[in-house]
Amino acid sequence: MGSRVEILNEGGFRSDGRRQYELRDMSIDLSQQGQADGSAVVTHGLTQVLVSVFGPREAKMRSQTIHDRANINVEIDVFVQVLQQDGALLQACINATTLALVNAGIPLLDFVCAVTGGVHSTSPLLDLTFLEENDLPNVTVAVMPKTGKVTLVTMETRLHVDRFEEIFRLAGDAGKVIHGEMKSAVRSRTSTLVTAMGSGSRVVGGEAAEKDGDDRMNEY
Repeated sequence: MGSRVEILNEGGFRSDGRRQYELRDMSIDLSQQGQADGSAVVTHGLTQVLVSVFGPREAKMRSQTIHDRANINVEIDVFVQVLQQDGALLQACINATTLALVNAGIPLLDFVCAVTGGVHSTSPLLDLTFLEENDLPNVTVAVMPKTGKVTLVTMETRLHVDRFEEIFRLAGDAGKVIHGEMKSAVRSRTSTLVTAMGSGSRVVGGEAAEKDGDDRMNEY
């Protein structure tokens, strides 16, 4: 049954007051969560997820160990917990997982940034709410901003081929915006940790660590 709430009105506003291409407010919390080696709480609007990363650590099972080679096998466990759900859940999970891995100190080739988009009649929409996802054909696109590579395109509904190219391009552009938010959060977390390391005689080392952290962030 279709929704009784108007998805997009004549003035170009959606049911939550946003414009077509406007993303919901995004908040990121990279503070320590329990015993995890890295974690991230990411909120897109009213959708919120917690991702916890444990590892890397040595593989526990002997079958995973290769004894006749100079090879290191490690395990990385990723746990995703949905705290609130109001659409674009896959988008939130991907973005939070990327941040949790970075927070755990695991080297990545690039960030992976995801956005969900849909089409109302002939009007593309980005960062869908639960209401919009239920009513509209939609697609989730994940990109690597540094390389421009697409790592994921997934659809659970049918989307007309004439509309796919436009929503695909818009989602890719929106991924770059989200990348900026994610990168800023990681830089802020790094600065906070460096500051907490100490002061006085340790400041010089802290400044070096902060500069090293900035250099690594620039690689992304």
